[in-house]
This record gives sequence, C-alpha cells and structure tokens, in this order.
Amino acid sequence: MDKLRSMAVFVAVADTGSFAAAAQAQHLSAVMVGKHIRQLEEHLGARLLQRDTRKQRLTEVGVAFLEEARLILEQVRRADTVAERLRDDRRPSGHLRVTAPLTLGGAAIAPVITQFLRIYPDVSLDLALADRMSDLIAEAFDAAIRIGPLPDSDHLIARPLRPYRMTVCASPDYLRERGTPTDPRELVDHSCLNHLLWHRDAGWRFGSIGPEPLRLSGRFASNHGEALRRAALDGCGIVLQPEVLLADDIAAGRLVRLFEHDLPPPRPVHLLYPRDRQPLPKLSRFIEFVLERLGPEV
Repeated sequence: MDKLRSMAVFVAVADTGSFAAAAQAQHLSAVMVGKHIRQLEEHLGARLLQRDTRKQRLTEVGVAFLEEARLILEQVRRADTVAERLRDDRRPSGHLRVTAPLTLGGAAIAPVITQFLRIYPDVSLDLALADRMSDLIAEAFDAAIRIGPLPDSDHLIARPLRPYRMTVCASPDYLRERGTPTDPRELVDHSCLNHLLWHRDAGWRFGSIGPEPLRLSGRFASNHGEALRRAALDGCGIVLQPEVLLADDIAAGRLVRLFEHDLPPPRPVHLLYPRDRQPLPKLSRFIEFVLERLGPEV
C-alpha cells in the first residue's frame, strides 16, 4: 500500500465531503478512492469514516488521524520543495496544475501556457477548465484564474489580470435579415443566444438601462461559449460573450459588434496561488509569465 497516497486520498475525502468529489480532485475513480480508504482502515485497525447511503462523517479516530495526516503531507511537500530547490534553483522544472474558467481558459490562458512550455521545456502542466470554483488546497492546484469578486482569504495571494470584458455581436447575414438594433432595448425583438449557466431570469445588463437586466429569449442556448459563438457565426442570433472569444471574428468581419459604447461592465480577473508556499521556480516563473502577458494594461 502507498500509505502517503492513501493519506492524500483520505484528506481529499474529508475536505470535499464525498468519494465522488475526492475522486475528481485526485484523478481517480470512486472505486479506487474507496479502496484507498479501506486499505488505510485495515492498516490502522480502525474505521475512519462512518458511511451510510446518504452521507458520511469522520469517526473520532478519523478526526485525530486527519490532523496528523495533514501535518505529514505538508512535511513531505516541504521536503520535496527543499530537494527541488537544491537540485536546481535557477531553471524551472517539474509539474504544475492550473485551473481556469472554461471560456477564458481556452481562449486566453491556454495560448499563454503553450508559450510558457516552449520556453521552459523542463516544465509540464495540467490545465483543468471548469466554470465551478475549485478548491486550490484540497484539489492540489498550484494556481487558478478566477473571474469576479473574490472572497476574503488568508491563505491565497491574488494578482489582478486584465478585466473580463463582454461584447454583443451578430453575423452580417443575421443583421441583413433581421435588421441592426441600435439600442439594447430593441433586443427583445431579436433572437438572443443565452448561456445556460446564467440564470434564465438574470438577463443581459447595459449601462444605459440601469440596474434592471433585459430578459431576452431565443431559439438556442448552450452551456459552452464556443457553441454560442458558432451559432452566432451561422446567423442563429445575437450573442453576448467575452471579447477574448469573439475578437478574431470581429477583426475578420465574420461578426459585427453592437452597442460599442453601451456594454455590460467588465468583471475583475485574478491569478491566485497559495500564500503559505514559497514558490518554486516553476511556479514563480509561471506567475511572472502570465502577469507579463495578461496583466492589467497600463
């Protein structure tokens, strides 16, 4: 049994609250997570988790073991850090795990990462794209890109990046057929392409209209920005999506920007990484690299 691996799996179960979430965080199947827990319990001769069909909780032994397991895993991490620094304190090497929102990550973060990897051939990197808020510590991420206001945190450092700007576009064919709206209020008479992750009653917000959103409808909606982009290119409707996703299409004339001076306010974007770590060269160079290319414009 790999005791350290089983400890890490147990800590992930305790932090995430379920085998399924721990399996995702540890890149294992739920069956393998259960096997690690059983092997650990057999080795200790005590039950760590009290489980039933609806929930699970730590036993008294589990609570005590969790605290010690955290300390051991942190000591191992520190030892690895020392070893890596002694091996080469100048050349970035090793593996990084980064998480980012789906659209921003695919359109803006991934190209920066490929540039980074070309310059630093001894670094490898996993980029996990998801619109949920990942727990950096519990899921062992080295860094994260987050959109929107951040909760207060004593254990994370946040570095600002360029704001996340939205834009409204439609294809030339759609506008020829349905007409070009000149005021956001006219969108109620158009087919609008909505994102499923936005609440259907949330609507689209514009500065000229005030705090009340426009509740708009259309024949197509998706939970993926790229699918909405394709629908707009095919003339299916008017789309509200991040500028970074649509910029090339606008520049090439495949999409026409609408309401250029009356768009939703931009949202803040931050690069996050754990405060309690002394960044290894691989992480410190990655942070510098991202800030140089995606940091706030002066």
